[in-house]
Amino acid sequence: MPWEKNFDADEALTKAMHAFWARGYEATSINDLVDCMGINRGSLYATFGDKHSLFLGALRQYRAVHLHDWVASLTRAHGPRDGIVAAFEQAIAAAVEGGSCSGCLLVNTALELSPHDQEVSAFVRNSLIEMETFFRDGIERGQAVGEIPAHIAPVDTARALLGLFIAMRVFSRSRPEESLLRSVANQARAMLG
Repeated sequence: MPWEKNFDADEALTKAMHAFWARGYEATSINDLVDCMGINRGSLYATFGDKHSLFLGALRQYRAVHLHDWVASLTRAHGPRDGIVAAFEQAIAAAVEGGSCSGCLLVNTALELSPHDQEVSAFVRNSLIEMETFFRDGIERGQAVGEIPAHIAPVDTARALLGLFIAMRVFSRSRPEESLLRSVANQARAMLG
């Protein structure tokens, strides 16, 4: 009798993503994944492959929802300058109001795996470049409509904003104090003129 999948693969992948996000790659065991995904070990391997393949799938899921969709919603909902500021404000809200100490899965992964996993490192690097591009494009659009001063260097400022954003996501795990996070956001706002 052929194997039949009795679960929603996207839902199971989202559950795995949250497990990796909460615990990290190394600390999340196959048993943890089986338990949180609500599937058996054979179904996990048959559908997602090994743990590393499942992790890469979880990273792709995270990037689709928490980067692509999020950036698109910021761009639709705000003007260029306000969209950049809103990215920082939403990160503060997630840590302070939402009580989330999980930070950003991409940043967490950069710290945990990028130094010794080339495939993961390339994925994280490309994802962070996407965030940098969001900042740069926002600066350039903001300059075109007069929201951001012309003397602001788009590439350098976008990279500095990315650095501040990564720092904020790290702080949201280790020191989720609103005053600290707000001071980082205030620096980002000041860089935009």
